[in-house]
Amino acid sequence: MLLQGKGAAALAALFISASAFALDRSALEKLASDDNDEKIAAIAALVAEGDPKAADVLKSAAEGEIELDGKKVEIVVNNRVRARIAEALSVLKLLSPDNAERHAAATALTGGADPAMLSLVLKARDAEQDPAVKKLLELATAAMQLRSEDKETRLAAIRALAGSDNKALLVEAASDADEDIKRAAQKTLRAMDDRLVWGEWLGLAFAGVSLGSILLLAALGLAITYGLMGVINMAHGELIMIGAYTTYVVQGWFRGSAAFDFYLVAAIPAAFVVSAAVGMLLERSVIRWLYGRPLETLLATWGISLVLIQAVRTIFGAQNVQVENPAFMSGGIQVMANVVLPWNRIFIILFAAGVLVAMWALLSKTRLGLYIRGVTQNRSMAACVGVPTARVDTWAFGLGSGIAGLAGCALSQVGNVGPDLGQGYIVDSFLVVVFGGVGQLAGTVYAALVLGFANKLLESWSGAVLAKIAVLVFIIFFIQRRPQGLFALKGRAVEA
Repeated sequence: MLLQGKGAAALAALFISASAFALDRSALEKLASDDNDEKIAAIAALVAEGDPKAADVLKSAAEGEIELDGKKVEIVVNNRVRARIAEALSVLKLLSPDNAERHAAATALTGGADPAMLSLVLKARDAEQDPAVKKLLELATAAMQLRSEDKETRLAAIRALAGSDNKALLVEAASDADEDIKRAAQKTLRAMDDRLVWGEWLGLAFAGVSLGSILLLAALGLAITYGLMGVINMAHGELIMIGAYTTYVVQGWFRGSAAFDFYLVAAIPAAFVVSAAVGMLLERSVIRWLYGRPLETLLATWGISLVLIQAVRTIFGAQNVQVENPAFMSGGIQVMANVVLPWNRIFIILFAAGVLVAMWALLSKTRLGLYIRGVTQNRSMAACVGVPTARVDTWAFGLGSGIAGLAGCALSQVGNVGPDLGQGYIVDSFLVVVFGGVGQLAGTVYAALVLGFANKLLESWSGAVLAKIAVLVFIIFFIQRRPQGLFALKGRAVEA
């Protein structure tokens, strides 16, 4: 803040000193002439003065009239002149005390501008104290100096542009008649292309991890209900959907309040509790009677999924609803010229890691986790030593359902929420669990990341549909050769 305050003060001093000058009358007369070259020269002259009143004159000129000697004078402005006026207004905005406005103006100028405006850009660059804006002004200066008549100035500008993503200016220089300019531009372009390729791979890797974290959240609950308990729950996707709609309802409660940006603090536990409650109700009323009968369980849970979808359509309507991101999850981090990491995806990756750690701690460090593992490994022996197996089944199913609700809460931050939300993840969730090894949480993690990255890699080559088909074919062949998945199977499914 202190740094930005100093920058604003320096620019304010430049602003005040510039406003002491009167607008050049000859420049105003040229702006009203019929010669477009004279108009462009007049625009540059007005900018060079640095008088803030020039902005009002140029805005009027863009609308087709200016005031000269107290009279309105109509002028003809073509696209070329209008583009120069836009550049001039961006340059004049560099005098603004507002940091965001200066940043936007400097960004607009990195594509190049009339070299005649360079003097004011240099003044603004030297007075600027904000590092981000100063860097943009340095690139803008280089883009303008690239059109200089001096060879050394142009070579220095080419070297300075190596840190930007503006290939258009360098492509133009790469065909220059001067061999030194040409070679320097071509060398910089090659370096820029190499950097952009690395950026594409980095973006692809992040997209793969992002998708993998979403698949992990969607599959973690299934790893319990199917992997540990042997229940083929076709309503798992609808439990994800319930978590997403719970987030939507909680968002509505917080809307209009000062605490809106923190609605997720309430939505996360609410999504877990509501989905867990629905899952426990299903287990006690339907699924507990179908253990060891996979076909009947599949058909029953498929019917339950249809009932849940229709219930949501009746309550919320058939149209998708929107869940807004909190302010701190908007935007992203630009790590390279062609790579932006969205904050909502970053938070989902961290959230998935947190859920995974919490689930591991619960299963390995608590009495409930001990009961679940005991019932999974040997149900009869666990019952003999006093473990309430029926109650553990309900708790375990509720835990898996609650984690599905957390997945729905996370998914609500990356897209719209609708009655069919869960249908898009149920198949992928089963693929992750089967590929990783039924009943193995470590396998679920590895499988989610591998399938996430494989999907994104194949999508970049062949499109989303073919990528899905290729992944499915790979899983089929993999299971044929290694039915136990990545990790060996242990649990109730083995006993069956």
